[in-house]
Amino acid sequence: MNIYVPIVLIGILLTITFILILVDKLMGGSGEKMITVNQDTKFPVSGDESVLVSLNQNKIFLPSACGGKATCGMCKFRLIEGGDGEIKPTEDPFLSQEERDSGVRLSCQVKVRGDMKIEIPEVLLNAKEYETVVDYIEDLTYDIKLVRFKLKEGEQIDFKPGQYAQIRVPGIEVIRAYSMASNPKDKEHLEMIIRMVPNGQATTFVHKALELGDTIIVTGPFGHFYLQEDSDRDMICIAGGSGKAPIRSIVQYLRDQGMPRKVKYFFGARTTKDLFYTEEFVKLSEEFPNFTYIPALSDPKPEENWTGEVGLITDVVDRMTGDLKEAEAYLCGSPGMINACIKVLQKHDIQDEHVFFDKFS
Repeated sequence: MNIYVPIVLIGILLTITFILILVDKLMGGSGEKMITVNQDTKFPVSGDESVLVSLNQNKIFLPSACGGKATCGMCKFRLIEGGDGEIKPTEDPFLSQEERDSGVRLSCQVKVRGDMKIEIPEVLLNAKEYETVVDYIEDLTYDIKLVRFKLKEGEQIDFKPGQYAQIRVPGIEVIRAYSMASNPKDKEHLEMIIRMVPNGQATTFVHKALELGDTIIVTGPFGHFYLQEDSDRDMICIAGGSGKAPIRSIVQYLRDQGMPRKVKYFFGARTTKDLFYTEEFVKLSEEFPNFTYIPALSDPKPEENWTGEVGLITDVVDRMTGDLKEAEAYLCGSPGMINACIKVLQKHDIQDEHVFFDKFS
């Protein structure tokens, strides 16, 4: 082989690299850029990071349950000016036509190539990053744990009953979102109910490796699913498994107010092994006539001697629910479970604007 061929190839590669660096600079990929958030917050950005990372570095936290991999669709913002071009195929499944038309993008997929003006919901400016210590772990069932995180001395978190936070798994930097199960009046702790997901990195860590005294980074609060405190409508709550977390927070909050609203809480499980906090909610129903707790099993075993409701939770809700025109619904579960529940609620004439949930995929 001609000895000059490798030299020529190296020269070509160096030339291509130089051109790419030059193009990147011309497009604003390096050097300082300015991001303006909601017209009044400005900060400089250098390098070529995504909007999500750039905001995080400046203590503005958007929800991102997938950690910026474009699989959760939560990290939305509105691009007013600037940006790096057209909507990417990775964003497309998460954006409605209305969102596309108004400039909504996924912050994990948009690079900061130059000066940008963006909008994010004001409520997200309240989200913060907290360094916490695990001070309590309890097995609730064979595959569900309660974990309590204690904030640093002097720090507090304000959240609405029903909202969620994100935990960062140390070492692998995986981020996952979990609803808060604790009473909002306890501002120095956060409780989460976490179910084991086969092959799930975060849940495997929680169930197999997490120990008392471990330091965990928690970010939040996030979520549009929370108790509508200015409403006096009757409430229908539906959950299954670890979906009990936000409903528990909501119910604890209402309990402290003397249960001023009528609440009917349906909880679905397969067998009695999947039930937890049953005594807590039964006791609450005995204390407050306004509160009704209805656990239902879809596959009870004969030896369990189950005397409660039997069937899919949607079927139980259907046969035990009347007119819901003036009611509110709070749902927590898988996207499939939520979709099925919405169909049943619509059958009973609930108004779509009175159905609240966060879909965790």
